[in-house]
Parts: sequence; C-alpha cells; structure tokens
Amino acid sequence: MAMRPGTEQKLLDAAEELFFTRGIAATPIDAVLERAGISSATLYRGYASKESLVAAALGRRHDDWLATWDAAVAAAHDDRGRLLAVFDALDAYRSTPAGSRWCAFLGTAAEYVDAPEDVRTVLDLETGTLRRRLAELAAPVVGNRSAALADQLLLVVSGYLAMRLRDPGLGTGTARSIADALIGGGAGAPARPAARGR
Repeated sequence: MAMRPGTEQKLLDAAEELFFTRGIAATPIDAVLERAGISSATLYRGYASKESLVAAALGRRHDDWLATWDAAVAAAHDDRGRLLAVFDALDAYRSTPAGSRWCAFLGTAAEYVDAPEDVRTVLDLETGTLRRRLAELAAPVVGNRSAALADQLLLVVSGYLAMRLRDPGLGTGTARSIADALIGGGAGAPARPAARGR
C-alpha cells in the first residue's frame, strides 16, 4: 500500500525541517517520525531507508529552488539581469520557510564521506543543473565564454552559501559584485548592498 500524498507531504516537511537545520547525522529518524506524526511502518511504505528520505527531501527542495530561480529569471529585464537573477533567487529562497542557515545540498555533501547512491544522484543533479543553467543564461551575455563563466559563478554561489555559516545575516551584495566583475563587458546594474538580518 502506497503512502498517501498528505502523509508524504507531512513526512517530507518534517524531514526537510530537521535534516537541514539540525543536520542529518544529528537527527534520528524517530525525531522525523514524531514531528510528522506518523509511524515507522508508514515511513517504510514509501522509503526504504533514512537516506532515501534524505534524497526525496533534497529532490523536492531542488524543484522548489528551480521554481524560485525561474521566477527571478522571468522578472529580469535583459540577458545580463537574467544571468545575475541567480542572486535574486538566492535572496528570495532564503526568505521562504524552506530557507535554512546555508545550502542543504552543500550540507548534505559535507555529512557524507561516501554518499549512498540515491543521495549522490540528487547531489549530482543539483550541481549539474546549476552549472548547466548558468551556462545557458551566460551564453547570450558572453558567448563562447559561457561554460567557463558558469564554473566561476558556481564557485561564487557556493562560496556565498558557505559564508552564511560565518555570517548568518550576509546578503548577496558582495557575491553579486564579484559575479558582475567576472561577466565584464559593460556596466551592469549597480551592486546591491549586503542585506542584513535575513
């Protein structure tokens, strides 16, 4: 018997909240079950292990992040703005209930020396999607430099997310300025000041 959609939603909500704020290793599966209000028998109808639940929570988070990024790209007015919209999306996502201290994908990768296959698959998907979309958005702006610029911007985004551990109120202003300088070739929008307290 499959898990009901409403039950699965509660389970994923609890998993995401606990795993990505307290840590995966530090969160026993019983704590997730208690928060979701479901039994272990119900859990194992949908997920074979804690790691498969982690992978499902990451997969849902990936979809939510892409929707936020899509909205930021759609709101931009030109090609350069669409490329830099990743920073608008980071700001927007951080302000949602799903936002956390830093990146759930980086945090998960840091917790596993050798991630189980289902977790590794979703981590690789997230990195690959970020790199591919940045390259696609960069192509109209920098032409054949798009792949190299995407790798540089991936490093800037990852560095910004990691810096949030050191300074929880850090905004995207500095990362955006670095990205704008890497793009080069014209005056982009002025860098936004770093937002505090978000």
